[in-house]
Amino acid sequence: MGGKKKLSLKQVERMQTRKDKQEKKKKEKTSGLKEKKPSGIVPPDPENEKIMGELKKMRVLTPYAVASRLNVRISAAKDFLEQLEKRGVVKMVSGNHTLKIYKAAD
Repeated sequence: MGGKKKLSLKQVERMQTRKDKQEKKKKEKTSGLKEKKPSGIVPPDPENEKIMGELKKMRVLTPYAVASRLNVRISAAKDFLEQLEKRGVVKMVSGNHTLKIYKAAD
């Protein structure tokens, strides 16, 4: 009742050469990858005077603003601002579960 017909030798050779070329390309791509950075996200040090001076200049502290200013991820900036709030360096002005807005304490 029909079904797939047997491939000719020429067709089998072509499929094999295509498969070999694709494997070579995959190997070249994987060998050219850059090294991955460590995945551990560490927030900035709150004891650093340079960082604290930079934050005190800013009128409003949001996680996005801190992350862009200090070149860290937003999650690290959120953790950093929470640490500063616990220490009393910054004060939360407004916020909800999505966004928190802080201000430098006087």
